[in-house]
Amino acid sequence: MGQAGLCPRCWSHLTFIDAPRCAVSGVPFPYGAEGDDLISPAALKSPPLYERARGAVIYDDHSRLLVHALKYHDRHETALPMARLMALAGRDVIAVSDLLMPVPLHRWRQWRRRYNQAALLANRIARLVGKPCHHHGLLRIRATPSQVGLDAKRRARNVRGAFAVLPALEPEVSGRRVLLIDDVLTTGATSNACAQALLQAGAAAVNVLVFALAAGSHRLHI
Repeated sequence: MGQAGLCPRCWSHLTFIDAPRCAVSGVPFPYGAEGDDLISPAALKSPPLYERARGAVIYDDHSRLLVHALKYHDRHETALPMARLMALAGRDVIAVSDLLMPVPLHRWRQWRRRYNQAALLANRIARLVGKPCHHHGLLRIRATPSQVGLDAKRRARNVRGAFAVLPALEPEVSGRRVLLIDDVLTTGATSNACAQALLQAGAAAVNVLVFALAAGSHRLHI
């Protein structure tokens, strides 16, 4: 990584997500699948509360370096190139959204980390696409243990009821299509819990845009 962003070597090792992909989860299909509205068996079996998720790259050993650089090592300069990739990958969900919201950290975790990486990404995407970004409407009202290593069911239990919309801001959410922004999507448990809180507050719909989508063996190890 260079001082101003990502070096050519970083880019060359990323696995970019392109069509064909699941219309709901955004996870890519093997090449040869046809159609823009294909839905994966996993999404058909357990439909999420959000309408669609989109990611720029597959979460793997290479994209993890970028995610961790932004999330844990104060490499804020990586947020802009990551946001640019996300804006390209999420053109369809951005187009139908009224406002962006980052997935929030609990106040004590944000105090320790000093910033929310999802908010850094959301800010930059909002500027790139000309959409409003609301930072304080969605709250993480319960501190939850780390999701790392938990299976899908335990992840869902871990974040159940952990999010709420600030009552004073419910009118700003009501009737609007919200785009949730985060760095990584694994099983979708956190995004689902956020979507539930937003829908209960009256949001018309929720979509999700992340930098990296996890699949296979990486799903439960972040």
